[in-house]
Amino acid sequence: MKIKHLPLIVLAFSIITASAQVKKKKEITTTAAPSASTEIPRPKLVVGIVVDQMRWDYLYRFYARYQSNGFKRLLNDGFSCENTQVDYIPTFTGPGHNCIYTGSVPAIHGIAGNDFIVQATGKSIYCAADTSVQTVGSTSKAGQMSPRNLLVTTVTDELRLATNFRSKVIGIALKDRGGILPAGHTANAAYWFDDKSGNWITSTYYMKELPQWAKDFNDQKLAETYLKLDWGSLYPIDTYLQSTEDNTKYEGKFKGTDAPTLPVKTSALYKSAGLGLIRSTPYGNTFTLDMAVAAINGEQLGQHDVTDFLAMSLSSPDYIGHQFGINAVEIEDTYLRLDRDIANFLTYLDAKIGKGNYTVFLTADHGAAHNTAFLSDHKIPADVWDEHSELSNMNKMLLDKYKVDSLIIGLDNYQVNLNYRIINYLHLDEDAVKKDCISYLQKLPYVMFAVDLQKAETAAVPEPLRTRIVNGYNRKNSGAIQIILNPGWFTGHGSGDGGPTGTTHGTWNPYDNHIPLVFMGWGINHGSAARETHMTDIAPTIAALLHIQAPNGCIGVPISEVIKK
Repeated sequence: MKIKHLPLIVLAFSIITASAQVKKKKEITTTAAPSASTEIPRPKLVVGIVVDQMRWDYLYRFYARYQSNGFKRLLNDGFSCENTQVDYIPTFTGPGHNCIYTGSVPAIHGIAGNDFIVQATGKSIYCAADTSVQTVGSTSKAGQMSPRNLLVTTVTDELRLATNFRSKVIGIALKDRGGILPAGHTANAAYWFDDKSGNWITSTYYMKELPQWAKDFNDQKLAETYLKLDWGSLYPIDTYLQSTEDNTKYEGKFKGTDAPTLPVKTSALYKSAGLGLIRSTPYGNTFTLDMAVAAINGEQLGQHDVTDFLAMSLSSPDYIGHQFGINAVEIEDTYLRLDRDIANFLTYLDAKIGKGNYTVFLTADHGAAHNTAFLSDHKIPADVWDEHSELSNMNKMLLDKYKVDSLIIGLDNYQVNLNYRIINYLHLDEDAVKKDCISYLQKLPYVMFAVDLQKAETAAVPEPLRTRIVNGYNRKNSGAIQIILNPGWFTGHGSGDGGPTGTTHGTWNPYDNHIPLVFMGWGINHGSAARETHMTDIAPTIAALLHIQAPNGCIGVPISEVIKK
């Protein structure tokens, strides 16, 4: 057997299992787990798992096919907050990861979208971009990232502060923003995947050179190893009863394939598509968990006299959801495989850290909508909003009145972003321009509300939508007008012969806004709560569990039912 080709999660588990058997009697007595500190009771390790684009109902949609030690273990042994809502709009990856770990909202933490327009300059900025740092672990520019655009602390920062920086904090995700933003400003490291080299990389914000364990992990070339396996269904296709047929017009196909069906010959496709193809397969989740195991072993997380924190995001479900939509066989297969991967990971933690010695929570940064053509075909109102065409129409309308072109820079994040450079230079009446835009938008049959963001608190918009608009509005980084489309409407994603393919997210509606939230392990009660809880409550709940200060921009409150007294 060539050990170097085995996934590290398998290697680590097999190595630990032998010693775990010897200690079995001792581990059975760990119901009252020893604390990581002799003074303050805390777990040895906290693991945060964010599943990118995981709808709340995925916990139950595929429940009958989950095994006992994955999602079912989290639900049956832990505490599930069944009605957790995102506190703001727009619901995107950057703001979502921020909110989970800061307990804050874009109005305060500053991350108004994955990309957002700085209103003072009119320039678009990526949420984790930082050209002052360089890539570590590759020659590409994919490492020019840091958390510097984040204005507040994270619960991971607060743990570092509370322990005089003795706690170790590591962030890991295929997406840079998924690893960087949760880990916070003071993290020991954050790692993300570089498509060009196939390596896990970081930036000079954290270090000058990858640690040896990370180099060794990269040397295994696991991305290539996984892609050579191809992506076939875990079970026979005809058993995927919670999905549409394997080949529908609602799904986007891989470039170089004839249809959006399984199996996918990733072994051939990656040679032209590159190693970044792993992002769009379930192997991306397994690969990320392999990296997490390598980090726990390499950094000895959970082996110190203070609590350590692993902030991990599983990015692949987002890529797969965008491409195939939420009803595809590929989505069901992704979550059945993820269930198995989580089961393996939790079993590893039991052996490595000790069952009852760690705390884990699982949540999502946002959900996803049904494909609009799918809904229409089932007589449910839905359609795609062509924001690029609308931008052109609105600029033409303003040109006719003000004799100036391009008064609107873009409609990013479902917001009207005005060209303040021109407005100020020509001394145009900003309020008049906004009123013209709002008047135009409100006449469109698919626009439910168009809200002047500076006056959102008094807008004739139902609660809690009004509060979500207010929370999402950052004066410096958000547009001037918030556009609320009819339910079932969103900006288009993919395009096929039968209409739009795949899906996306970003709106206030339950399909985007209702997220899973499950806690398990040290200090966590067993049970569930149906009352409304919030994404902003996650960070203060972890802070209360650890007896540390909540992040400095936090507006949430601890979910008291979760924590053992």
